[in-house]
Amino acid sequence: MANDLSAPPQDLNGDPFTPPADSALWRKHFLLGAATASYQIEGAVHEDGRLSSIWDTFSATPGKVLAGDTGEIACDHYHRWEEDFDLLTALNFEAYRLSIAWPRVMDGQGKPNQKGLDFYKRLLDRLKEKGLKTFVTLYHWDLPQYLEDRGGWLNRDVAYRFADYADLMSRELAGRVDAWMTLNEPWCSAYLGYGNGHHAPGLANGRFATQAMHHLLLAHGLAIPVLRANDPASLKGLVANVGRGTANSESAADRHAAHLFEVQHNAWILDPLFKGAYPDDLFDLWPGTEPLVLEGDLKTISAPLDFLGINYYFRTNVQSDGGHGFTEVPPTGVERTQMGWEVHPDGLRDLLIGFHKSYPNLPPIYITENGMASDDRVIEGRVDDPQRISFLKRHMAAVDSAIKAGVDIRGYFVWSLLDNFEWAFGYERRFGVVHVDYETQKRTVKRSAELIAKFIEERKKRN
Repeated sequence: MANDLSAPPQDLNGDPFTPPADSALWRKHFLLGAATASYQIEGAVHEDGRLSSIWDTFSATPGKVLAGDTGEIACDHYHRWEEDFDLLTALNFEAYRLSIAWPRVMDGQGKPNQKGLDFYKRLLDRLKEKGLKTFVTLYHWDLPQYLEDRGGWLNRDVAYRFADYADLMSRELAGRVDAWMTLNEPWCSAYLGYGNGHHAPGLANGRFATQAMHHLLLAHGLAIPVLRANDPASLKGLVANVGRGTANSESAADRHAAHLFEVQHNAWILDPLFKGAYPDDLFDLWPGTEPLVLEGDLKTISAPLDFLGINYYFRTNVQSDGGHGFTEVPPTGVERTQMGWEVHPDGLRDLLIGFHKSYPNLPPIYITENGMASDDRVIEGRVDDPQRISFLKRHMAAVDSAIKAGVDIRGYFVWSLLDNFEWAFGYERRFGVVHVDYETQKRTVKRSAELIAKFIEERKKRN
């Protein structure tokens, strides 16, 4: 480790991070954790029987990823996981969210790859030894390439292969997992992967996007009863990325445009889960893209969940396109992150309260990702990231406001523990609370992480 966390962090007078005394985040049973994803940190893409994934293929395709970066090495977590888990302990995190690489645990015939299974067993056993709650995502976008070759999420059969995968993992890892998450951000998998081609597998067709989404949600629905049968003591849920849409003016057309933005970004996923139907407005926005839905599918998709994971990063300001859609109108003079995303914590509060009102059967919520990218540098052995500190404080305050408004929120996970492979943006954008030098793989704790550790330690004393 680059920082001695046994010594008091520097410059903590007037600590800008600690929540106010009446914040719900001080509560004993509110979890504070960090999150990662397999392809973004593991590397070792050719080791111990791991098969190729769609992201191996996509990132190796010229022009798809910034600077031609790939996840071939990433943070080398496959070999350095013990060091990374020591960081979790040093930073006082109470929970860790990781994902399993589907291509690492099953072969092309769907049979178990024991070396891959053993890797995740070692990880989960160590996390339990350290007393951390374990949140495990089954699908964080790294579909085995051989399944994409059969049509990927456009092929209904892949939903059943996902259920087989969920069956294997929940049998092998039963008792080691506190909470299972079937899918991470199906909106990104469907729209960015099949609708506009920005992500793997790089297809761009509106009908592809809606059909891929249906099969993703069907896969989720098929997996839930399997997870319940094999690992009954664990929680079961899904993670959705949500977006706040705001109107560029008070005109009825612009307000409707903002509504349509949230329909395609939020209700597209949440309505099938909690209402058992797709929103009609979605197909007004995208006419002619209705997916093929078989009898019983939506009942399968809308099976009750134990929790919902929410990932939030920014808002989008829109106006009417003069027809049945919307166009983005980026506001000027606002704070932005290295990604160019507007910092807008009120959007998180507003969405959480809105979901609470819109879905009477909404289960408890965990904020499973929230964070920001900045161009962090190591200077004299330290990384100061004041914008991230401010960002986290304001978004945690938004969570606190939602809790006080009646929303049942059980925890918050910072994205991410480590700087990592940021998909189509490669290694340029740094989201971690721990800096990674990709040439040497040296980890350096950022000041934001020091302050999080200080807060959690203080909370333990109070409780």
